[in-house]
Amino acid sequence: MQLNPDCKEEYKKRHDEIWPDLVDVLKTHGGSNYSIFLHEQTHQLFGYVEIENEQQWQKVAQTEACQKWWAFMGDIMATNPDNSPQSIELTSVFYLP
Repeated sequence: MQLNPDCKEEYKKRHDEIWPDLVDVLKTHGGSNYSIFLHEQTHQLFGYVEIENEQQWQKVAQTEACQKWWAFMGDIMATNPDNSPQSIELTSVFYLP
């Protein structure tokens, strides 16, 4: 994902104050150990979340709480026409269980 320049503090503030209903949605859809990291020179964001089930997790995007969050975050990061964050899939090149 891509954060707009000079929006680090606002991005962090919004996540420090994440809405309880969104937290509930993430957890009830099987998400845990969710972290987001910022590469400060490129403003790229990397999200990591452990999920119970891929199909269950994909349904998060359809919830009202998630769609409202996307709209709320749209002014500080690159988004798609549906307000979802622009993102790319990364290819796993190493895993140590």
